[in-house]
Amino acid sequence: MGFQREQGEAVTGLVVAMDGPSGSGKSSASRGVAKALGLRYLDTGAMYRAITWWVLREGVDLTDPGMIAARAGEPVLEMGTDPGAPTVAVGGVDVAGPIRGPEVTGAVSAVSAVPEVRRRLVAEQRAIIGAGDIVVEGRDIGTVVAPDALLKVYLTASAEARALRRAAEIAGSSVEAQQADMARRDRLDSTRTADPLAMAADAVELDTTVLNLDEVIAEILRLIKERT
Repeated sequence: MGFQREQGEAVTGLVVAMDGPSGSGKSSASRGVAKALGLRYLDTGAMYRAITWWVLREGVDLTDPGMIAARAGEPVLEMGTDPGAPTVAVGGVDVAGPIRGPEVTGAVSAVSAVPEVRRRLVAEQRAIIGAGDIVVEGRDIGTVVAPDALLKVYLTASAEARALRRAAEIAGSSVEAQQADMARRDRLDSTRTADPLAMAADAVELDTTVLNLDEVIAEILRLIKERT
């Protein structure tokens, strides 16, 4: 289903690239926009987490990028793109829950930094995007995965707001612990050699610190309408 112009003409092939650090609201906003427009949705971060889950399960040495690279092509990922119920599986095993645990969270930046992992997943992400009609979220969508996306949005928020949101999602977690972990991941993700976290030159930066989810979604929908 394509986004509709006011005159009723369908716009097919729509790709919306949503980038930004953890806790900026990418997932909720991306899914909300996809639902509103009848588009597909892809969480590329879940793909890196799924590979990390598999690497941990297989006992691969996380301090050895060469070993991670050598085995990066083995796990079979299956990504569901329904924004109402996105799924992620590895070799037929549902890993939607396990990939959000602290072990994977602590290791995903190291695995994501391996160039061979990124090359494999970027190719798969582009294949899923295909002809478009999709909202894609991650850290390198506008710069690497879909540089020709009709709209690129870079979501930001204050460190405090991001930590508060993430702590609210994780039972037993403190704001201080989340802020420290996010600072660690931001540093690793923005300084890695392969496809670092960065805002595309033609992206729209949207600070979500004082915006609620409905307001963020409404602003992104306005930007899409503006471009179509």
